[in-house]
Amino acid sequence: MVVDLTIVLILLQDGVLNGAIYALLGLALVLVFLVTRVIFIPQGEFVTFGALSLAFLVNGKVPGTALLLVLLGVLVCLAEAASAWRSRQWRGYGRTLLWALGLPLALWWLAPLVAADGVPLALRVVFALLLVIPMGPMIYRLVYQPVEQASVLVLLIISVAVHFAMTGLGLLFFGAEGWRTPALLDGSVQVGPVAWTAQTFVVLGSCAALMLALWLFFSRTLYGRALRATAVNRRGARLVGISTRVAGSLTFTLAAAVGALSGMLIAAITTIYYDTGFIIGLKGFVAAIFGGLVSYPAAAAGALFVGILESFSSFWASPFKEAIVFALIIPVLLWRSFGSVQLDEED
Repeated sequence: MVVDLTIVLILLQDGVLNGAIYALLGLALVLVFLVTRVIFIPQGEFVTFGALSLAFLVNGKVPGTALLLVLLGVLVCLAEAASAWRSRQWRGYGRTLLWALGLPLALWWLAPLVAADGVPLALRVVFALLLVIPMGPMIYRLVYQPVEQASVLVLLIISVAVHFAMTGLGLLFFGAEGWRTPALLDGSVQVGPVAWTAQTFVVLGSCAALMLALWLFFSRTLYGRALRATAVNRRGARLVGISTRVAGSLTFTLAAAVGALSGMLIAAITTIYYDTGFIIGLKGFVAAIFGGLVSYPAAAAGALFVGILESFSSFWASPFKEAIVFALIIPVLLWRSFGSVQLDEED
């Protein structure tokens, strides 16, 4: 098959675009694992929930995530009430009621207004983010916090269960039909022989801005430094007064935000189904494996490689592109195993 320069540039454009999304998901997976030791398989479900929530709002429908957020909030309030009753410590419970129940109820009430005609797309994007992001800390509180001292294997099994539960909820709330959203920015720019859509620049610019924001958060803020300390040594962080539970909740919040935003960015260029996030999340996991689940730069570089490999594989061997990408895990794991050192989990 003859391949000219134009085709190569088009494939590179597609590969870099996909790689940017995989890089965000890979960074989120590395962050969650470093702070909580959770291999967060359901990361892709936040991609689906974010994209489909926005798609429903754009089409004048109230997304099921509005009701799901209320249900999760009720469960969180009940769990916190039981914990406060056992310890006889009710300080902070009012704050829990505010963010876990007050916010979801307010969003549920506002959802029909945001889904009405004439609402700007930007406002719907923000509202969809507000529907999905709180699910991160809620899932952490309900599922992972009670077993935070469990082994990595147990946490992995729990992640698989959470993935299947969220996939089933996605089918229940969104149905089996695929959805797309309007482009966040219309138009195109001719760069040499290849036309780059404005949406492509939005995706690349958003990914770059989000990575910069994360870097500033971890390097310049107190909470970011606390997360870094927890990632370096969980036991040491507890000894100096850093709450690993607060760190875990904040980490899951960031992971949910990254996943939801990634879904909204790609929903304009590909059809999203209730189970699409699983495959996208797995490709982000392949990228994270490049960094051994500990290195952010290696995960980002691996994500770009995965995106470009997928793009060229879809051109030369389309039926096998997924197999080629996921088979990449084997040589990467073998390569990393040569330099691995057995350490205690707390080390």
